[in-house]
Amino acid sequence: MLGALLRLFAIRPLLSLAILGIPVILLIAVGLITILALKFLVFVVLPIALVIWVVRKIFWTRDLPPTPPSTM
Repeated sequence: MLGALLRLFAIRPLLSLAILGIPVILLIAVGLITILALKFLVFVVLPIALVIWVVRKIFWTRDLPPTPPSTM
């Protein structure tokens, strides 16, 4: 079985390139997309969310009505 597979690769180099090359290129592309998505989350989404959270904490806590006393 292994010998037949090696002979197939020796006979058809384009087929062997397609069989071995496409998964490698696909893995590289998926890895790059994952890294770009993580960078986007860390450097764009997280700072925006942090600024919005801090602004809400600073300005909206003063506008809340006083809490009623507990009856316990």
